[in-house]
Amino acid sequence: MEQVIERAIYKTPRKRVADFAMTLRDIRYRRAGRDPDTGFDCSGFTHYVYSKTYGLELPYDAPSQFHSGDKIGRDELKVGDLVFFGVRNRITHVGIYMGEGRFIHSPSPGKRVRVDELASPYWAKRWAGARRVHVTV
Repeated sequence: MEQVIERAIYKTPRKRVADFAMTLRDIRYRRAGRDPDTGFDCSGFTHYVYSKTYGLELPYDAPSQFHSGDKIGRDELKVGDLVFFGVRNRITHVGIYMGEGRFIHSPSPGKRVRVDELASPYWAKRWAGARRVHVTV
């Protein structure tokens, strides 16, 4: 019965990823951080979210996560997709797409997990691509 209720609440696995990610808002950034008690870096955050929601073990660094799942175009983004950013053809950052042009991520030292706009000038010029990681319930 509990599983039926859970499926009703989370109509899609993607929604479950996004909802869980939102519970981690305001956790501080920590370089190489991998858990909410000590803080997250960007890839530690995405790894933790997918691991805790589905037991899916993504790599611990953004460049390796960039090669996980299926490559998708910006116009194909769905809630729960991984979004990547970089400079000079190098992947430097990852977050989780939340829908409506927003993504959640652990940005940088001195900051906390938050939601930002893909279209903001800072992130738009650093856009590197997206990946869809397939999960099942």
